[in-house]
Amino acid sequence: MDADVLVVGGGIIGLTAAVRLRERGARVALLSADPPEDTVSAVAAAVWYPSHTDADPRVLRWATETHAELGRQATAGVPGVVARPTRMLLRRPWPGPPWWAAATGDLVTGPGSGPYASELRFTAPTVEMSPYLDWLRDRLTGAGGVLRAGRLDRLDDGFALAPTVVNATGLAAGRLADDPAVHPVRGHLVLVANPGLTTSVRDEENPAGITYVHPRRHDVVLGGTFEPDEWDTGPDPATSAAIRARCVALVPELAAAPVLGVRVGLRPARHGGPRVAVQATSGRRLVHAYGHGGAGVTLAWGCADEVARLALDT
Repeated sequence: MDADVLVVGGGIIGLTAAVRLRERGARVALLSADPPEDTVSAVAAAVWYPSHTDADPRVLRWATETHAELGRQATAGVPGVVARPTRMLLRRPWPGPPWWAAATGDLVTGPGSGPYASELRFTAPTVEMSPYLDWLRDRLTGAGGVLRAGRLDRLDDGFALAPTVVNATGLAAGRLADDPAVHPVRGHLVLVANPGLTTSVRDEENPAGITYVHPRRHDVVLGGTFEPDEWDTGPDPATSAAIRARCVALVPELAAAPVLGVRVGLRPARHGGPRVAVQATSGRRLVHAYGHGGAGVTLAWGCADEVARLALDT
């Protein structure tokens, strides 16, 4: 591969980074152990929201840039991207706007009802990952980027293919980057037919478990679970039933919606937050971009811009 930059990892972080690098004029090759449609990104509910992400100026910048980019893509009709109204229900009084409020550009607060003390309303881009991953792949290869199947035993092996390597390997970064902070967070989702819903609803403080309802074109994503250090990817019928019951209680219109499927994935999380940083190695350049957990779609384009700067501008 005749490349300036090798991106390792074909999920949402690797693909968006590869697209941005190619747009900057770099010759880019992307190496992925699995095709994009078989990565954990394909399982994601993929709604813009910095879930389980600590306040940090860099994270806020990435989230803001990504919200804006996905908003532009929704307006342009990019496959799978839709800007949807969102209601976030809170079971406690809200002392002020959340740290990420400015990224939305339209967040408002109001009183809640029933068990909810308050409610946040804002517009959140949502992404249906199957068509979106296809679009990203086509955008990369259509612009001259190269996509290849394969895996590295060591990140240093990538320097035989390009002088700059971007490590977007998700959970595999724990081994490849020797980073013990990397860990899985299991997520369990239920898909049901969409009875006509258009608004996303969240009740993340539900004592029975985090609860969210995210409509898409033909189905609705019901969630969910957030289980750190759990590696099992097998669906659990009892968990599926509990998720559906919580979501029906939250949005009664779902009561008669038939179940279409169950999805389980391992979010690639990292204690201390995402690692997006450059590492010089004997005159060559290694850029790390991993540890985004369940906020990969929320931070992807902002991180891609930063990866491009780290890879090409320093």
